[in-house]
Amino acid sequence: MQYYHISPQELGKDAKLPIVKLGESGEVFYELATEMCAAIRENMAAGKRTVLICPVGPVGQYPIFVRLVNRERLSLRSCWFLNMDEYLTDDGEWIDESSPLSFRGFMNREVYGKIDPSLLMVPEQRVFPDPKDPGRMTALVEELGGVDIAFGGIGITGHLAFNEPQPELTPEQFAALPTRVLEISPETRATNCVGDLGGALEDMPRLCVTIGMKEILSARKIRLAVFRDWHRAVCRRAAYGEVTAAFPATLAQRHPDAVLYVNANAAQTAY
Repeated sequence: MQYYHISPQELGKDAKLPIVKLGESGEVFYELATEMCAAIRENMAAGKRTVLICPVGPVGQYPIFVRLVNRERLSLRSCWFLNMDEYLTDDGEWIDESSPLSFRGFMNREVYGKIDPSLLMVPEQRVFPDPKDPGRMTALVEELGGVDIAFGGIGITGHLAFNEPQPELTPEQFAALPTRVLEISPETRATNCVGDLGGALEDMPRLCVTIGMKEILSARKIRLAVFRDWHRAVCRRAAYGEVTAAFPATLAQRHPDAVLYVNANAAQTAY
């Protein structure tokens, strides 16, 4: 496709999903972290709660976020963090929190465990989608009055959270999919096992629970970030490709306040 050949200099021009080009990955992570803090401050000043959809991938924003929260004494007491997804066992249970793959384990160790307890929200406001009650996440978003910002990355298949492509659906049908349990695509399993398990594909989970496109696209803002070599193609298709359930990130083109942050590496021509 022609968009894969868009130069770094031209990337963002006439894009259907707004692109912000930055330098090193740290600049991308800084933007995400500061936007998290800004939303919390703004809502706190207005006496409102803050509801964020949070990924584990990317994760580089979290050390910055933790430092800012602790240094500025930024209270998270009125915040709700809704994590995007989690791996499941073949029996449909959350994988053990002690697993290096566990997103729950990561958040507890690297985020919640490093924030001053006096600033931290109660555990009930740190929510992961539940494979035994996936509808609870959809209902919770409605109860909380919606999501302020949905943060995330984009997978090799264009997936947001673990919403894998379903090309048999129209974009409208795909956009309405709620939180649910599903099978992880072979492409995603292969890509993730290289980065997380040293290529141990047979140990990569086959199932996951994911927040739905319905919840992501209903957020008042969407902020996506890409920075890897293979993101060179992914970001171009997301921003310039046809809106299709075959590449979920393209649905962000229809959102009124979505931004894609791209580092200098991912901005390079795909091939």
